[in-house]
Formats: sequence, C-alpha cells, structure tokens
Amino acid sequence: MSSVNPIEAVQTASELISAYRIGQRNFTNLSLPAADLSGIDLKGADLSYADFSGANLSQANLRGADLSYARLCDADLTGADLRGTMLIATDLREAKLTHAQFQEADYDPDETHFPAGFDLAAAHLRAIR
Repeated sequence: MSSVNPIEAVQTASELISAYRIGQRNFTNLSLPAADLSGIDLKGADLSYADFSGANLSQANLRGADLSYARLCDADLTGADLRGTMLIATDLREAKLTHAQFQEADYDPDETHFPAGFDLAAAHLRAIR
C-alpha cells in the first residue's frame, strides 16, 4: 500500500483545484511559484508555509485561509478576497494588492511583510500583538 502524502501529489494548479473540490483543505508546504491561480476558490484552506511567489492569484477567493509563513512575494493578488485570513509572518513584499480585501485578516506587525507603502489602516487588518 502506498503512503503518498496528498500534498506531494499536488504539483500543478489543476491538481490543487481537483484536490480542493473533493474536500482536501490541508495544503501546508504546497509549492506553486509563478502558477496561474487566477480566480481560484481556496476558501478556508490551510496554505501555511506555501510558496506562491510570483503566482497569479488575482480575483482568488482565499477568505478564511491560513497563509501563515506563506511566501507571496511578487504575487498578483489584485481583487483577491483575503477577508479573515491568517497572515502571520506572511511575505507579501512586492505583491500586487490593488482592490484586495483584507478586512479582519490577522497579521503580526513584527513578522508579516507587506509591500512598501501598503496602508494597513485602510485595509482594516488586525494586529495580533
């Protein structure tokens, strides 16, 4: 009997979509840098420690997802729904965040990294400290 870790089996955007559709929600350590995930629905998924560097997540539904320690540097999150997400120590440097929704998302002021000039107050984020 094979003991394949379901996370290891997810190596493409289409595999991620399929796994989510059948009920998988744990995608810890997923690595899909530069993937086209525009419009994807990953509401409530555990994406902690994931690597989405340079990925296109525009218009993605990430509401309530755990993005703690995830790498989203240089990702396109234009119009993405990030309401209620966990952004603890998340790297969003150089990410495109135009019209992204962050209401009630939790972040760590010391360890979460946003693009230069990002207005935390206007985004209605919640600091955990």
